[in-house]
Amino acid sequence: MNQPRTLVNSPLARIARLVLGGAPRVAMVLGQTVHLSGATRAEFLADPEWVAHEEVHLRQVRDLGLARFLWQYLLESARVGYYQNKFEVEAREGARRFMEARARGQAEAWVA
Repeated sequence: MNQPRTLVNSPLARIARLVLGGAPRVAMVLGQTVHLSGATRAEFLADPEWVAHEEVHLRQVRDLGLARFLWQYLLESARVGYYQNKFEVEAREGARRFMEARARGQAEAWVA
């Protein structure tokens, strides 16, 4: 897995932290950059499950394009909430599959 581009202390990620009830740390994907608040780049990269989760979002943006992804993500969040948002469900599932592949020593073959 390549190391994604990050922006630490992102004001947009800080807003997301507040919207999510003051979450201690947040990562959010805008374009092909992972925006972080409450975590350093090193802390983010040290958590392979978190990185894998955001890698799924990076792929979602590549597949849909930024404007379409953001629009669909926001509509889905308004409709069913953050946790049940299909993009979040897919990212959690992708991260889970990555961790299982990693435990089997097959993480190199994993594709977000």
